[in-house]
Amino acid sequence: MKVLLKEDVENLGLAGEVYDVANGYGRNYLIPQGYAVKASPGVMNQAEIWRNKAEARRAEIRAEYEALAAKIGEVTLNYTARASETGKLFGSVTTAQIADDLNKELSTEIDRRKVGVEPLRQLGEHKVVVRLNADIQPEITVIIESEEAPVEVVEEVVEEVDEFDDDNDEYYYDDEYEEYAE
Repeated sequence: MKVLLKEDVENLGLAGEVYDVANGYGRNYLIPQGYAVKASPGVMNQAEIWRNKAEARRAEIRAEYEALAAKIGEVTLNYTARASETGKLFGSVTTAQIADDLNKELSTEIDRRKVGVEPLRQLGEHKVVVRLNADIQPEITVIIESEEAPVEVVEEVVEEVDEFDDDNDEYYYDDEYEEYAE
């Protein structure tokens, strides 16, 4: 089935272009949702008008995304979490947490599925990608620190006691354990 897109459809194409799609996809999704119309000679005359409108809308959205990308690039989010001695977190900082905090800080509505790829599970500084669209993908800096305060090492001098007698080359055994000392 040939359809003329009225709007940009992700993973398919841009508005004003003709695409050959499966009959069910066109009849059950694209046409009822208002994303496309069945391609016919009369409708093809309107294609140029839709292309121009869509191009203007894409330029407007691109300008908004570029301004938002500049703001996102400056953001640094700080988290504290419990972690092991090796720096591995007990749990993780999820992309949903990052998206929520990013939305609060910038007063925007960025979908959590567009932030990052997987949860962060290590202490340190991480760069997380925010996919606004295919062309504009700014990175935010996420810093994860340990909840515990840095542990101060206190040096203790321990007097070593040697129970091994170098002259005898034998260990000292209690009488109680004599039967095992052969």
